[in-house]
Amino acid sequence: MWEKKKHVEDTKAFLGKGAEFIGKLIFKGNVRIDGDFQGEIYGQGSVDVGQGALVKANMVVRSVYVGGEVHGSIEVKEKINIHSTGKLFGDVRTPVFIMEEGALFDGRSHMSESKEQKNISSAVD
Repeated sequence: MWEKKKHVEDTKAFLGKGAEFIGKLIFKGNVRIDGDFQGEIYGQGSVDVGQGALVKANMVVRSVYVGGEVHGSIEVKEKINIHSTGKLFGDVRTPVFIMEEGALFDGRSHMSESKEQKNISSAVD
């Protein structure tokens, strides 16, 4: 019998604690950063910044989860989630902004509807 499997996004890249990277990251899927990253990040997936990580980068991605420290401008297609241990310094453009108690955000947020939300709103009108 065939078993239905949930679609789970595979981690395509991992930068571990103690590792440092300077440059441009372009990816599909999920990326986990636990070390120090400086540069630019472009992806059609998720970026997970782990607790203790330091990221100084401008990003254009599908979603971002911040548990460490991020400096830079971020454009997100779906959502950004700043966990209680997370710190974000910079401007954000996203349709969904989630911030847990204890999180730090210093910057500007620009919230706009996602394409899917606009299509649903148009269909209802």
